[in-house]
Amino acid sequence: MVKNNILWSVALAAVFFFVMFSPWTAPYVNFWYTMTATAIILTSISLYSCRETIKELSNHSMKAWLWWILGGFLIAFVLWWAFWIGDKVSAWLFGFARPQVELIYGMKSGTSPVVIALLLLFIIGPGEELFWRAFLQRRLMQRWGKNMGFIAATACYTLVHIWSFNFMLVMAALVAGCCWGFLYRLSPRLLPALIISHAVWDVCAFILFPI
Repeated sequence: MVKNNILWSVALAAVFFFVMFSPWTAPYVNFWYTMTATAIILTSISLYSCRETIKELSNHSMKAWLWWILGGFLIAFVLWWAFWIGDKVSAWLFGFARPQVELIYGMKSGTSPVVIALLLLFIIGPGEELFWRAFLQRRLMQRWGKNMGFIAATACYTLVHIWSFNFMLVMAALVAGCCWGFLYRLSPRLLPALIISHAVWDVCAFILFPI
């Protein structure tokens, strides 16, 4: 039963990401609203399938949440600088790198930056951590062990971005997925900090301080 839940959930995520990113479907949908709907659906699956996650998040004290917030901002800060350095190095090594990055930022056109920031901060960023880490990686680590579960979940998170046919976006998903996934592999109790870091990093990288 658990195996089936994992398979159909990942398949559903792959379909949503195909609709958002593929050149055959992307021109006909609003990326940000589709991403928001995807995050809401995947979050619902996660919370329904992993009720222990809700219990864990609600059991943290105010003092613990202050540490999670601080840790989340620190992770986002380090990750932003890692991407900034990676952008400069990749642009120096590969002529296609910067144009592909510009294509990623081109997805902002047609939607208010304020709307995008709010969706990233409160729905998309948290939703991705709840699905890819709290649901998928947790279940895979329970089945296959911490290391294989981390590798498999990160691979799934990376591969669903392949529909964009954008090498830089796929690599960005790999790097970010490895970062958040490895921290979750070290301790699932870090989930609140990962949720905050994902949301904050999204807003910084896409809206406040584009790379």
